[in-house]
Amino acid sequence: MPTPKNFEPYIADETVMKEFTLRAVLTGAVLGLIFGASSLYLVLKVGLTVSASIPVAVISLAMFRGWSKVGGRDSTILENNITQTAGSAGESLAFGLGVTMPAILILGFDLEITRVMLVAILGGLLGILMMIPLRRALIVKEHGVLKYPEGTACAAVLKAGASAECRAAASPSAQAEMRVAEAAGLGASPGARVIFTGFGLGLLYKTLNVAFKGWKDVPEKIFGAPFKAGSVSAEISPELLGVGYIIGPRIASIMCAGGVLSYLALIPLIKFFGESLPGPLAPGTIPISAMGPNQIRGAYILYIGAGAVAAGGIISLIQSAPTIWHGLRGGLRDLGLSKRDAADGEVPRTDRDLSMKFVGVGIVALIAVVMLSPSLHMNLLGALLIVLFGFLFVTVSSRLTGEIGSSSNPISGMTVATLLFTCLVFLFVGWTGGPYYVTALSVGAIVCIAASNGGSTSQDLKTGFLLGATPKYQQISILVGSLLSALLLGPILLKLNDAATVYVPAAQVAPAGLHTDARKLATHESLRGPQARGDAHSYLIWQKTDDVGGPAGRYMVNQSGDAVWLVDPGINGAYSIRPDGTTVRKFDAPKATLMSYIIKGILDRKLPWALVLLGVMIAVTLQLSFVPALAFAVGVYLPLSSSSPIFFGGLIRWLVDRKTRQQASHAHLDDDQFTEESDKSPGVLLASGYIAGGAIAGIIIAFLAGALDKFDAALTTWSSAHNPFFEGPNSDALSMLPFVALCVFLYGVGREKFLNPRKT
Repeated sequence: MPTPKNFEPYIADETVMKEFTLRAVLTGAVLGLIFGASSLYLVLKVGLTVSASIPVAVISLAMFRGWSKVGGRDSTILENNITQTAGSAGESLAFGLGVTMPAILILGFDLEITRVMLVAILGGLLGILMMIPLRRALIVKEHGVLKYPEGTACAAVLKAGASAECRAAASPSAQAEMRVAEAAGLGASPGARVIFTGFGLGLLYKTLNVAFKGWKDVPEKIFGAPFKAGSVSAEISPELLGVGYIIGPRIASIMCAGGVLSYLALIPLIKFFGESLPGPLAPGTIPISAMGPNQIRGAYILYIGAGAVAAGGIISLIQSAPTIWHGLRGGLRDLGLSKRDAADGEVPRTDRDLSMKFVGVGIVALIAVVMLSPSLHMNLLGALLIVLFGFLFVTVSSRLTGEIGSSSNPISGMTVATLLFTCLVFLFVGWTGGPYYVTALSVGAIVCIAASNGGSTSQDLKTGFLLGATPKYQQISILVGSLLSALLLGPILLKLNDAATVYVPAAQVAPAGLHTDARKLATHESLRGPQARGDAHSYLIWQKTDDVGGPAGRYMVNQSGDAVWLVDPGINGAYSIRPDGTTVRKFDAPKATLMSYIIKGILDRKLPWALVLLGVMIAVTLQLSFVPALAFAVGVYLPLSSSSPIFFGGLIRWLVDRKTRQQASHAHLDDDQFTEESDKSPGVLLASGYIAGGAIAGIIIAFLAGALDKFDAALTTWSSAHNPFFEGPNSDALSMLPFVALCVFLYGVGREKFLNPRKT
């Protein structure tokens, strides 16, 4: 395929330069795993992730520059591009895993390590394989039409940080572009120290706050009469503050508004009307008069929120339908053209892809693995649906990413469509019940990861196209980064779930007792974590799938078949207090809940539909008011404590943009240029560091929870007695002081780019 007219990459095709090196690939894969782990942590908490490409690019520039100062050689811009390419794979896999696989727990099954790893590997592989034949059509042929904003911004960062040698080797048009940028004050090297500062602050803050009990992590105010059960709270964490800054004020405010509706309207309403009831109101199990805000949320609001999220997802899918159809038609048309063009003449370096033979063999192998893997409960129909939907939604995702960017790409809506169609097919052929839950979810999970990875891959290939990279090397780098992340994100997901798992005495949830035939159970397990100290027995595992006599879930039973413990998972679990009184912080995974409700609602039709439909009506009302229903619905489902710090981050971004827009006008930047500069400004880099540092600290604390539980208990006891920031009449107000300092620093750094345009 001929190169678009008047386009010349930063590094010309004939230029020989180091590119695909071992250090570049391994550095990218490791950084991708770090940002993938932080993205997984985020998507479990609030259902959101942020792009990792720019932070990885900035860090790679700083690391390679540091190595060159201690005797190593400096990196080339193409090496840095390989690093950011390999590094971006972890974030896309984390989103797909976090959106889908926790639904297994809600449906009453285990997060088996083989299942999670297989889904991650197969989804990542499918996304890359489907994107290879689409590259020429979408990246090259549509250059100038499909903008790929994140990929273009990442290329700008790498150009700004290029070494003197690479700048000298740049094409004539690239050098002319650099002179124009420097004249406008926009050519300075990206401030790598900013993201490292953010990472260090986020890590230190979260460690002092959570691990060392320095101050209360969730200040809360619960109101009394006449506004009983109304409450406000904030999980004052650096990662949620950073998310709010990056997603901006509009979406952050809409999410927080959903939380305000739940905690300052719906929960007080339920308390007001239900307080006089003598007994429990289903699906609640205790009288409303005895419930606090979080108990009301667990019994009623979660179903309302899930209905709102489901409706919001479907509405977003309907809104995107014309664009999806347009993208599919264009992608299929361009795919045929790209195949013909690829066969013509000698292929230059900047146009070399992995072969179509590799793609064909990979897809056949993928189908075989899907069908032969017992943990996926997959059949031929499921495997064919995966390939069909995978091709459909990778094509659509890649095109939409080029038009509107990764942040606005409706991957969740595509996953909803996949699950809806798959479940309807299963219902038509009579496949209902437990095993088919797993089959349907596996189809949706693999397609979700493929679509997410396809979108990220297209952004990376756009970056490479602008820089003059070799596509084949980028595709191999993405495969390596995806494989490493897929192998390790699964165990991280399981460990995060285990760290917040609570073993609830079965007598507490089923006073009449639960019994099953122990002879039919083969799996043995013991308690893990802090509760294992008081009970070292080995139990049989019973996966209860109905609500007869007690809630569905995973039970540990003795040799006689009597249920002793209910294993309440750390993700979407209902119990946050262990029998010894210690509290754990659960993960809400709002979008995984949506997936589970679609499967359960269609295949089993067992939901409290009155509450679900109330949520649907809330979403419809918001959409009729021209408010994005999905963002608001996620806020309804999440605790207000999670959405309020996101709102603070969005508010700071609004203040920064309001101030810096005045300075940007002096540099004669239009709105598009201002947005591009703002999206890679020091404030965004610092916020990315906050996210990575806070999330990694949270993961490390979760991994050490079992080993350091005695130390944790001793610190909790001491802080409760002696630390006024952690416990006491003024602890809520005092604990806000460190968070305010974090906010003030973010605001100050965010203003830096335009107020001091040449400062690095």
